[in-house]
Amino acid sequence: MRQLKIHGIYQHYKGDCYIVEGLARHSETGEEMVVYRQLYGDSGLYVRPKEMFLSEIDHDKYPNVKRKYRFTLRRIKSVRE
Repeated sequence: MRQLKIHGIYQHYKGDCYIVEGLARHSETGEEMVVYRQLYGDSGLYVRPKEMFLSEIDHDKYPNVKRKYRFTLRRIKSVRE
């Protein structure tokens, strides 16, 4: 399975970017959840199952999407690089 980078910036396959704030655990099921914040608009905070966050796109459902994964880690360059 792919690794999740805490504080990493990820781009959703539809184009917007998010920062992973951390991991949480569902209080009843124990499922790991990714806590992430949108980097646009009101900077809303969201959770999604880790397995889903790191999953591949269902290309049967979205045949025109070129990307492989739902969220892709992006490297943001420093202005000093």
